[in-house]
Amino acid sequence: MNAVLWTPAYIALGSNLDQPEAQIERAFTELATIRDTRLILRSSLYRSAPMGSQDQPQFINAVAALLTQLDALELLAELHTLEQRMGRAAPVIHWGPRLIDLDLLMHGATRSDTDVLKLPHPGITERNFVLIPLAEIAPELLIPGKGSARVLAQSLGSAGLTRLT
Repeated sequence: MNAVLWTPAYIALGSNLDQPEAQIERAFTELATIRDTRLILRSSLYRSAPMGSQDQPQFINAVAALLTQLDALELLAELHTLEQRMGRAAPVIHWGPRLIDLDLLMHGATRSDTDVLKLPHPGITERNFVLIPLAEIAPELLIPGKGSARVLAQSLGSAGLTRLT
């Protein structure tokens, strides 16, 4: 009998259209249905100002922790399928409004720097709306070459971020 290997993975969730809090709650429910994957932790919801154009609604953000038997590319494909099933359309403008956005932040020790997949996600250490919810559920998670989620979140600060739940 082969041992089943489970890999921790972290997903950033964001929405600023069509009742974004409800969209994030639905995304958490949908994440729990991904094959060979378990939703094990979820952060609080946070309200944040949009990146890029400020002429759009504020975002609701969160982070989910999963255990998965899928490799990083398989999990990414599942996230894209989930986004489409939830009604995501390609943004008209970069960092524009979106119904749902699911970003694979980390997948165990997987490192990738391709056009399709960059791991760890390059925006983790620059975005408090990612780091603070990540540090809430995985404070000692080490971001390779950067430090722990907790220390990075403390150094970035929470300006412009409001915890909702």
